[in-house]
Amino acid sequence: MTLTVLIAAFNERATIEQLMERVLAQEIVTEVIVTDDGSTDGTREWLEAAEQREPRVTVLLHPHNQGKGAAIRAAIPHATSDICIIQDADLEYFPTDYPAVIAPIISGQTRVVYGSRVLCDENVQRLDKFRLGSAVVTLTANILYGTQLTDEPTCYKAFETRFLKSLPLESNGFELCPELTAWSRKNGEQIIEVPIRYIGRSVKDGKKIRWQDGVRAVWTLLRLRLR
Repeated sequence: MTLTVLIAAFNERATIEQLMERVLAQEIVTEVIVTDDGSTDGTREWLEAAEQREPRVTVLLHPHNQGKGAAIRAAIPHATSDICIIQDADLEYFPTDYPAVIAPIISGQTRVVYGSRVLCDENVQRLDKFRLGSAVVTLTANILYGTQLTDEPTCYKAFETRFLKSLPLESNGFELCPELTAWSRKNGEQIIEVPIRYIGRSVKDGKKIRWQDGVRAVWTLLRLRLR
């Protein structure tokens, strides 16, 4: 099995270099497709140079910021591997967890796997607005789609590539995550969770998600349930 890593990057110059080193260090990674979503801090220039050095890297350029959903959707058609996994451009997640996340797809148990931050005992579970928002979105998904998820908004979502390309995705922002959940379930797919490690960052450190994104996530789950 081969693996494509899909990354949306927007003004992540402080972390992108180290993140790419960690991703490319994973032998299972066949290709990395990064969409620079209108960065102005040097991220774009660094990625363009990295593309010239590393044959596994493909860089797509958005002329202005369109959102994580738009960036990931732009990358999906370019994937050629058997499996795709979504990776943020910061250092909150650990690429060394890739094998565990994609294992249920390789074994044929499912076409969709989420890495759960909640299930990993190593992680510090802070009761802050991000954790509360995550819990609300997760509960909403479980009620509306009959799932038993512990961490719906997780970044690490892995898919069989053919299945991912078949989904009619439309979201431009962070609501791509619940849209992926909704369409996976509406297609009858079981979503399996595996524990992953996580070190959260703050808004001061560059975290971009806001409370409004939680509202959009809940609305996306409800809207697609009623469609």
